[in-house]
Amino acid sequence: MPKKRSGGGLSPTQQAAKFLGVSVLAGAVMAGIALPAVGALGLAAKGSVESFDELPANLKTPPLSQRTTILDADGGLIATVYSRDRTVVDLKDISPYMQKAIVAIEDSRFYEHGAIDLKGVLRALNKNARSGEVSEGASTLTQQYVKNVFVEEAGDDPTKVAQATQQTIGRKIAELKYAIQVEEELGKKKILENYLNITFFGQQAYGVEAASRRYFSKSAKDLNLQEAALLAGLVQSPSRYDPVNDEAEAKKRRNVVLQRMAEVGDISPEEAAEAMRSPLGLKVSQPKNGCITASKGAGFFCKYVEKVFLNDPVFGKTREERAKVWNQGGLTIRTTLDPQAQESVQESLKNHVYESDKVAAASTLVEPGTGKIVAMGQSKPYGYGKNETEINFSVDSAWGGSNFGFPTGSTFKPFVAAAALEEGRPPTQTYSAPYEMPYPATVRGCEKPWVNDGDYKLENENETEVGPYALKEAMAKSVNTYFVQMIEDIGMCPVVTMTDKLGVVQGNGDKIPEVPSSMTLGSTGLSPLTMASAYAAFASRGMYCTPVAIESITQKTGDRSKSLQVPKSTCSRAMSEQTADTVNELLRGVIDSGTGQQAGLGDGRDNAGKTGTTDERRNAWFVGYTPNMSGAVWVGSASQKVKMRDITIGGQYHELVFGGAVPGPIWRDAMTGALEGKEAPTFNRVDIPDPKKPEDRDRDRDRDDDGNGDGDGDGGGFIGGLINGGNGNGGGDGGNGGNGGNGGGEPDPGFSIPEGFIQGPGNGPGGRD
Repeated sequence: MPKKRSGGGLSPTQQAAKFLGVSVLAGAVMAGIALPAVGALGLAAKGSVESFDELPANLKTPPLSQRTTILDADGGLIATVYSRDRTVVDLKDISPYMQKAIVAIEDSRFYEHGAIDLKGVLRALNKNARSGEVSEGASTLTQQYVKNVFVEEAGDDPTKVAQATQQTIGRKIAELKYAIQVEEELGKKKILENYLNITFFGQQAYGVEAASRRYFSKSAKDLNLQEAALLAGLVQSPSRYDPVNDEAEAKKRRNVVLQRMAEVGDISPEEAAEAMRSPLGLKVSQPKNGCITASKGAGFFCKYVEKVFLNDPVFGKTREERAKVWNQGGLTIRTTLDPQAQESVQESLKNHVYESDKVAAASTLVEPGTGKIVAMGQSKPYGYGKNETEINFSVDSAWGGSNFGFPTGSTFKPFVAAAALEEGRPPTQTYSAPYEMPYPATVRGCEKPWVNDGDYKLENENETEVGPYALKEAMAKSVNTYFVQMIEDIGMCPVVTMTDKLGVVQGNGDKIPEVPSSMTLGSTGLSPLTMASAYAAFASRGMYCTPVAIESITQKTGDRSKSLQVPKSTCSRAMSEQTADTVNELLRGVIDSGTGQQAGLGDGRDNAGKTGTTDERRNAWFVGYTPNMSGAVWVGSASQKVKMRDITIGGQYHELVFGGAVPGPIWRDAMTGALEGKEAPTFNRVDIPDPKKPEDRDRDRDRDDDGNGDGDGDGGGFIGGLINGGNGNGGGDGGNGGNGGNGGGEPDPGFSIPEGFIQGPGNGPGGRD
């Protein structure tokens, strides 16, 4: 091992090695310049290239990664996101002081030499040989630019960054050849412009525009002399000369730049002296990066947009390709977010549910007929601190949501009704609907029946809810036993078909399991976006449109801009217009006289909706719509551990939480503000006659004058009178008595949820209110 000198410097052997290395490099440079077609240079060092001529002919200059701007539907700023904070600007938009300062301190002969400064190389060789160490470099601005391109190509991969910056002769030779090519193809002004846009200035700022805004809160074109000198001085070592953390060191470095500018004649000695006496004049702006900075509480929507970009094949075949485009940035993304609707949603959530509450609330609004997401918010802000979360409760797990979604309770029942109507059941369909009952012994499925192999029962919310009920009243009162009887009647496959058409899947992306509790009472976890989009199909008379968040994307690459293809909503018919109109009429009744009266808009607008509360009050929902807007509101805990009994939410005490009592008012206020000033279209009305009361049927029978009794064997019980059927009273005088339905008592015993019915986190069967 070579010995060091007593003074701690390099030994003669080490000095000779250093000198030899620099000499070889200089020789290679000269050979490359003089004889670009010369054969192999014989450089066998690890990591070096074997032949100068084998280097690629063209330098692949990557588009510089820069900011991506996310805008709302009106063009307002939602957030700025970037992997590297950079805004590319033209040379004309960079202060002349900045241009002169960077040249003076980094390469004062920039305009006099070619890609390589031979005088600078020889000067460095001489100085380094005398000092016994590499105390002075000889890289030109062009070479530094090329090195920065290598680093930019490496991105955030530490291995590639190390390779791009390794101190090997091979890498230096590659850098030199590329520098020659760049000088020939770009010219001095373009090289200077590119250099000022690519280089790192510290404090997360890449490029002079970002640096100017970070340190001085102004554009690069407005930099004065001393400000420009400060930034130019940072390039050599952004951390060492960081003015935010070490003003004294930064000032010394700035003054070195000013002195150098005077020496090369860019400014007078008097100007330099005056500038040296001035304070740094910092006006630091903190980095504002990412969805956490989004306006109007749109952080979750912002993150959803990012997830859509990374997940959708329209932006690239693989996730890696899509991530590369996203990280490269330079995108202007116009979204579907309506600022008025977003502000209204956030205001409503804030008023009804506090950040510090034990439970959270989430709400999403979509536009029927287009699938556009116009608002998305929640009570706990986007973030990582106390009472904050990064989980988007409004969407499925693949888009940043919870793992399973949240059980929806009775808000699932309209899907059952729509399926039954599509199967030909009349809107007056009546079932016995007792207070409690067992699950049916079997329920038909798409491939195999579900079998009740345990003592599984269910009951209605209140003991007073005893049928028989027709569909309209059963929906308004949210009668559980009615809808279980309905699914036994039609089977589960029609409901599967309907939910498939409505895009209804679990929060983890799986299909709804074919079990009665999931297919009627909403025991499976779904997301607010899924529910709002599905209900929007009722509003648009049966047309379901897949949700979309992005209207357009423009990508800036260098001086060029181009439009990118974006995902489009796919609209398809999920049900007939008649079915949708009938469901609208049924759900109008929920708000007019049923469980959702507290949610009614009351401003003359047609509106409809459904409440839902799951077992043990772990989740409460309201999903509703007008002809031109659909929205879902969920209230509960993400962990599903909070039972909403004897609880204070938003400063208001609740003995028991119902879908109509907490989510309903949130929906009402959010929709009211979102729709203010907008058109108020009406539903296509359908007349659903109320079922005849027993005394009415007797009166009709007495009035029958054809001599033949109608028999009135009221088959309105469960499956044509099988349970709770009609009485078999005969007809009028002299007539032939009709055969009445077989009389049936209340069905035997009640109903409980089987183990394994619950999908997602531990919840009960749902299906309340």
